[in-house]
Amino acid sequence: MREIYLAGGCFWGVEAYFKRIDGIVDTEVGYANSIIENPSYKEVCSDRTDAAETVKINYDEEKIGLEEILKALFKVIDPTMINRQGPDIGSQYRTGIYYTDESDKEKIDEFIDSIRGDYKMPIATEVLKLKNFYEAEEYHQDYLDKNPDGYCHIKL
Repeated sequence: MREIYLAGGCFWGVEAYFKRIDGIVDTEVGYANSIIENPSYKEVCSDRTDAAETVKINYDEEKIGLEEILKALFKVIDPTMINRQGPDIGSQYRTGIYYTDESDKEKIDEFIDSIRGDYKMPIATEVLKLKNFYEAEEYHQDYLDKNPDGYCHIKL
C-alpha cells in the first residue's frame, strides 16, 4: 500500500473523483502542511494556517501507479492557477502534491517536467514533502456521498 497527498481546490470533489478510480483503496480529506496544530475548517479558511485542503490517497501500486494518479489529478485541475480552482479562491485551494516517500519526488518532478509544455502559463502546483496532515472534520469526509447534490468544482 502506497500513499500520496493531493490538493486540487475544494477537497470534496477531489476525494469523490479519486474514489472512483480503480486501484485507489482509501481516501481521507484533511489539511496539509499547516503552521498550526490540528486546525479547524474555520481556521484554514481564515488564511492564517498556510494549510491546503488535501486528500490523502492510499493506493494499490499493483493496480495503479503514481504517474497514472498524477495524470488523473492534472485532468481535473488548472495547475497554472495560484490559490484558486474554479470559483474557490484562497490559499487553502492551491494545488499541491505532497509526498512522504523521498523516492516519489523524482517521479513527481519528472511527470511535471513532461507536461510543462502543455500549458501557456507556468505550473504553480507545489511539490513538497508532507510536513503534517490533520484530518478534516467528520462532515467533510465523503461529503459528496452524503450530499449527492453538494457543490463540486469538478465535473464528476
